[in-house]
Amino acid sequence: MAAMRLPLWLKLGWTVWLLVWAPLYWRQYGAQNFLYFCDIGNILIGAGLWLESALIVSWVGCGVLLFQSLYTIDLLGTFLTGHHLIGGTEYMFDPHLSLAVRLLSLFHVVTPPLVLWLIYRLGYDPRGWKLQSVMTWIVVPVNYFWRPEQNVNWARGLFYREQHVVPGAVYLLAYLITVTLLVYWPTHRLLAAWAKREGRHGC
Repeated sequence: MAAMRLPLWLKLGWTVWLLVWAPLYWRQYGAQNFLYFCDIGNILIGAGLWLESALIVSWVGCGVLLFQSLYTIDLLGTFLTGHHLIGGTEYMFDPHLSLAVRLLSLFHVVTPPLVLWLIYRLGYDPRGWKLQSVMTWIVVPVNYFWRPEQNVNWARGLFYREQHVVPGAVYLLAYLITVTLLVYWPTHRLLAAWAKREGRHGC
């Protein structure tokens, strides 16, 4: 039997956290919120931990590393300066939102270092960015048509504002192409280079 490469306490801890996080988020935000890539990433990380899968953690890394790093920068920047440097964390300072829900949202800060550590332990699988791209081309059109007022994953406009500059279908196609080529591919290259430097490149 092969030895576990990841500690059992981390697997159990993440599982317990998911069991607490998911019902509270569902009650607060509804089902459509679980189509955010960061929320999908939480569930995938759980699977990746138990399966000790380099492919799954590489998939998550390509999808969320940039955006959740920017989230962390904005959150910390607001604490330090009182101003949002990027935007996207305004709800974290909303006193009308449950403190429990806001504290659970700190997973955005935990995810980037966790994913990098998991890739360090498990290796990097270069197929991850392809899976993330395929998922994006499926999920974002669903976001576009299902409860469009929620603008999940910015499917109808950046920063939760529906755009009216170009037809919606044009924006959607441009979004899908842009995020694939300018976010997932560069992140894939960076993660591959980092893993190679650490001697943890995958198949």
